[in-house]
Amino acid sequence: MTKAITPRSRKVRILATLGPASSTPDMIERLYQAGADAFRLNMSHGDQAAKVALVGAIRALEKRYGRSTTILADLQGPKLRVGRFAGGRVELVKGARFTFDRDTADGDGTRVELPHREIFDGIEDGARLLLDDGKLVLRVTRHDAGRIDATVEVGGTLSNNKGLNVPDVVVPMAALTEKDRSDLAFALEQGVDWVALSFVQRPEDLMEARSLIGGRAALLAKIEKPAAIDRLEEIVEQCDGVMVARGDLGVELPPQMVPPLQKRIVEVSRRMGRPVVVATQMLESMIKSPSPTRAEVSDVATAVYDGADAIMLSAESAAGDWPVESVAMMNAISDAVERDPAHGDRIHFTITKPDPTTADALAEAAKNIAVTVGVAAIVCYTTSGSTARRIARERPSVPILVLTPSTVTARRLGLLWGTHAVHTRDVESFEEMVAKAKRMALRHNIARAGDRIIVLAGVPFKTPGSTNVLHVVRLTGDELKGYG
Repeated sequence: MTKAITPRSRKVRILATLGPASSTPDMIERLYQAGADAFRLNMSHGDQAAKVALVGAIRALEKRYGRSTTILADLQGPKLRVGRFAGGRVELVKGARFTFDRDTADGDGTRVELPHREIFDGIEDGARLLLDDGKLVLRVTRHDAGRIDATVEVGGTLSNNKGLNVPDVVVPMAALTEKDRSDLAFALEQGVDWVALSFVQRPEDLMEARSLIGGRAALLAKIEKPAAIDRLEEIVEQCDGVMVARGDLGVELPPQMVPPLQKRIVEVSRRMGRPVVVATQMLESMIKSPSPTRAEVSDVATAVYDGADAIMLSAESAAGDWPVESVAMMNAISDAVERDPAHGDRIHFTITKPDPTTADALAEAAKNIAVTVGVAAIVCYTTSGSTARRIARERPSVPILVLTPSTVTARRLGLLWGTHAVHTRDVESFEEMVAKAKRMALRHNIARAGDRIIVLAGVPFKTPGSTNVLHVVRLTGDELKGYG
């Protein structure tokens, strides 16, 4: 039996990561009810078999609530790690010299194996080596094909297999590992809607994933490497969406640089019409606490004011003690921000100039007409989702009801700002277009009798990329008669 669900009152989307704390169908449904619009499967943890059940539970929500669900599979990417030590750990002292080499023997206080040939190929003198999430900092003094000598700048304890970050150079390493290729094939078999690619340093890193995906899912680039910032616009151009992955970005860069970079990534993504997700540590304290810090609340609010398409919970919903409360809190913060009278002005600080196309011109006109005429919603027909993305880029003041004959498109739009996507059959005529738009706006509680709505579509119908009609119509309330 389908349960009625009122569309989210807020326009920013919430992406919740699933994990040990949220792996049952009941918990997934509770997260959905609390405000989760999309679900992230972290391919770094757990096995593939366990994720089959997660996909099934998420898709079951579609039948239960009559609304498309959205799944993002987040690939792990390369993990750079040092080797092992004879005693399990060593103490590195500031000013001391330390060597990374290709010798597989256990390390000691002077050296350790670095089992990544690509780092030796790409490293430069003067580059920093960050160990254990940046807790230890070393600087390269000399290197050759099998040895990197460095000086300890920030010391501490270094133990077996700790992670290594190389922020100052482009590491000549593919973004996809063998594990990633296996996980990607699995995710596509399961019908996920988005695939997030880690370790993106340049636009070329997206090419292999794009080829393997073959249009079966949308590709999201995680911006977590300083090198990616240097070619940001090229990377955004090559992907379908972007994630501000502040975790690794904050390890490889000074923390004070992350906020302005976050704003820049959001701005570029919005300007280029790509959905953008702000992620990592948004409500970190709620892993153990039922309430967030005021600073965390402000952090979430900032992303909403900047006009991000989606905001993400990581360990808070995946492994924390308060997963449902974390989603509910993020929902409450977002709702409060969007009710702020200043919100509309703030999200338009980013100027999104329309491309010289009829579709873009109509999308911009719809935003302006919505304010001038006072409509309740914008209803758009789309097959590929491009019309919905164009409208969402304008950040209109009213909800966007998307009607599409494609289940794939409806699901992918779950990360797009302000949209309520409905999978429904296509229309055959102008009269049917108007009648159906009015009927669906009422049925999905997007508008009420007496309201006006804007309808956007393309003629001839069933022709992708042909958006050329904008129509304003008033609802009478009689549109549902005879349809049950």
